[in-house]
Order: sequence, then structure tokens, then C-alpha cells
Amino acid sequence: MTDYRIAEAAEVLGVSDDTVRRWVDAGRLPSGTSGGRTVIPGADLAALAASLVDDAERQRTRAGSVSARNRMTGIVTRVVKDTVMAQIEMVCGPYRVVSLMSAEAATELGLEPGVRAIASVKSTAVVVERT
Repeated sequence: MTDYRIAEAAEVLGVSDDTVRRWVDAGRLPSGTSGGRTVIPGADLAALAASLVDDAERQRTRAGSVSARNRMTGIVTRVVKDTVMAQIEMVCGPYRVVSLMSAEAATELGLEPGVRAIASVKSTAVVVERT
């Protein structure tokens, strides 16, 4: 599973490093250590990101004040696959992004909850890349 450093988690959520540290200190976001650094398990970060999409706190994130342009860094929060297609849900700052792609592509990209990815928006299609 992917682990995130404090700064990476802050970037994905669109909040400051200090906000992530406060959430860790308050027990809102589980953490551990790796190489002497605080890390956050990807699955836990994905769960928090998904909860923030429906939370009023998302209005206070800096991501809401920045133009999303065409590429948005985020975290995968849900993957639903069958034999042919996959539905990938991501949270990119205050935005929830859903992409439909082949199950083969989702598998090749290693998309699963907690993985950091980039959503590229082109017209009505969303392309997901692994970072």
C-alpha cells in the first residue's frame, strides 16, 4: 500500500501541511513512521479525502481558489471493476472526479484506493495517470 508524507497528503487534500499535522495529532488521520518521517497510509488518506468531499471544510482548502486547468493531482478513493470496465473515483482537492476506463488499463496502472494519481480532463473525458 502507498504511504504519503505530510506534504504529499496536504497537496492531495488541498490543505496546508499544518492542517494535516493537526489532523494527525487530533487522531482524525492515522499515521506511522518510515525512515524517521511521519507517513499516512494511503487507504486512510483516501477515506478522509472521500469524507471531505461532502464536508463543509472543503470550502476552506486552497485548492478551491486555484484554477484546476486540465490536470488535477488527487487520490483514488474507490475502484469498481468487472471483466471489461472499471469505474475509478478520485478526490482532487475539493473535487470528486469519476473516470470510466477498461479494467485492463486500471489494472496496468495499479489503481486502488489510496494510490496517488492525476486526473486529466479533456472535454467530457477524464484520463487518469499514475504519479
